Amino acid sequence: MKRKQFFLMAAALSAVLQVNAQGNNTDMGGPDGDYRSLADRVLKLEKKTDAFNLYLNYAAAAQVRDESGSWISGFVNKQLRLEIKGNLTDRLFYRLCHRLNKSNTAKGADNFAKATDIMLVGYHLDNKWTVEAGKICQHWGGFEFDINPMYIYEFSDMVGSMDCYMAGVSVAYRLVPTQELVVDITNTDNGTLDEDNAALTLRNIRAAKRPFTYIVNWNGSFCGDRLQTRWSWGLQTQAQHKYSRMLIFGQKLNLPTFQWYVDYMGEFDSFDRLGIVSAEVKDVAGTAGAPAMHSYTPVHYHSLITEANWQFRPRWNVFVKGTYETASMPHSDNFKDYRKSMRYLGGVEYYPDPTQDFRVSLSYIGHNHKYTSASALTDNHTNRVELGFMYRIKCF
Repeated sequence: MKRKQFFLMAAALSAVLQVNAQGNNTDMGGPDGDYRSLADRVLKLEKKTDAFNLYLNYAAAAQVRDESGSWISGFVNKQLRLEIKGNLTDRLFYRLCHRLNKSNTAKGADNFAKATDIMLVGYHLDNKWTVEAGKICQHWGGFEFDINPMYIYEFSDMVGSMDCYMAGVSVAYRLVPTQELVVDITNTDNGTLDEDNAALTLRNIRAAKRPFTYIVNWNGSFCGDRLQTRWSWGLQTQAQHKYSRMLIFGQKLNLPTFQWYVDYMGEFDSFDRLGIVSAEVKDVAGTAGAPAMHSYTPVHYHSLITEANWQFRPRWNVFVKGTYETASMPHSDNFKDYRKSMRYLGGVEYYPDPTQDFRVSLSYIGHNHKYTSASALTDNHTNRVELGFMYRIKCF
């Protein structure tokens, strides 16, 4: 292989795998790289402006799954997202991200469908300050949260249950080129708390007059970008005097051919925003008579997430990932510290064309739940093998 081709492939792979700062990823959709668009390849259209960029994010796979001891197989379309973004001036930019395989019915306080993840307008006040407004992706910390969802084979329980696309405003301040602070003020939910719910009335719960989420996020880079941080703290309120607090610490070792991150996430809720505990507890014998009540009981969640990627050859990447998560209803005798969830993933990716953000993969995903005997829940284990692809198609 010629030296020039080697460096071209290595640079392209590095661009695909590079995880940018939280603001860059959630604002701009992920690393773009120097990829040729379909308009350039097919129509030979020379692009002279950055005001309009069109992408299709698509992921699909053939799966063999072991669920409760029974193996089943099939084809799945995992992701299909339309992404439009651009810089109208050197200061003014916009971004739209819309899921094409989700309901398009507008509802809730923000008057957007759940399918519309992002519709924002941003403005760079100068080289330090940036403001965004509209429906934004909240700037929670951690590296699993930071990655384009298309590239995730399976989320942790916490990140997979989070609802993070909200109407609001975000202000970012870059103290120095390697350090950034971001402050978000957004809605806590896409809709409103249902005050007519019988469980709310019994618990004397009323919707908050200012149902906002407040987030402070720090993104750091050290040692020539070899060590990166994504830390955040947030406070959410949906009901009067009922709060959800979340703390996230993300650290990443970022070397030319090896990347490894470790995330810690803790959530402490006055009632169950993620809904993991509520969904499991509601059908347990003795609780089915008032399942909705469990949604408004304090819960605690803890997650430890780690993933390593190694580019052992140009155009090849091997990865391993693991999660360890716990859930607790601290004021319940039966459900205090009742749940442990362990997830383990591994696989290999191949990038056939260095001019495209396209990867083919073979992966294994295992997931194990363990419960205490007092909870009366049954342990379960699932396995999945996937042969699939991910393609961020640059249309224009």
